[in-house]
Amino acid sequence: MGRIPAVPAAEAGVLGRLVYRVARRRFGDVPEPFAVARHHRGLFWAGLVAELAYERAARTLPAPLRQLAVYRVATVVGCSWCVDFGTMLQRLDGLDTARLAHVDEYATHPLYTDDERLALAYADAMTALPTTVTDAQVAALEAALGRAGLVELTHAIALENMRARSNHALGITDQGFDAACRVRASRG
Repeated sequence: MGRIPAVPAAEAGVLGRLVYRVARRRFGDVPEPFAVARHHRGLFWAGLVAELAYERAARTLPAPLRQLAVYRVATVVGCSWCVDFGTMLQRLDGLDTARLAHVDEYATHPLYTDDERLALAYADAMTALPTTVTDAQVAALEAALGRAGLVELTHAIALENMRARSNHALGITDQGFDAACRVRASRG
């Protein structure tokens, strides 16, 4: 359990219980960040709408590239919940989760493409404090992914930084969504 308890279904209200039910059907359980966010009903709905809108809009990049960059942020920030949930999402999308064990070696490991290496290095640079993004990185990514792809990648990385840092601050840890989440967080 995190630093703030999840709002139980009995106290979530009629619409909250409906969201919980849909989440259970989709993910097998209610994601703890949803249930904790329910303490602030306005932000609960704003976050839910934003996540659904993002999920439907993020279609320019190939899913494996976007998912890897998001996963990298989760490992760098040390959000075990994000690693757990992200691994499950990758598995459900039919992606090769076995290669996540080598994410720390992305720069040289043969399982990663050149575009993935660029995106993962960009995720590292955006997540570093202070950020270390260079003009050369942006130019290389724009050439590889196009402007829309670069904007989508930047948004995905920034969004995961927000999620991971929020979960970390609230003490939300892995929930057991996927046994593959046992892949260690690289800098947790």
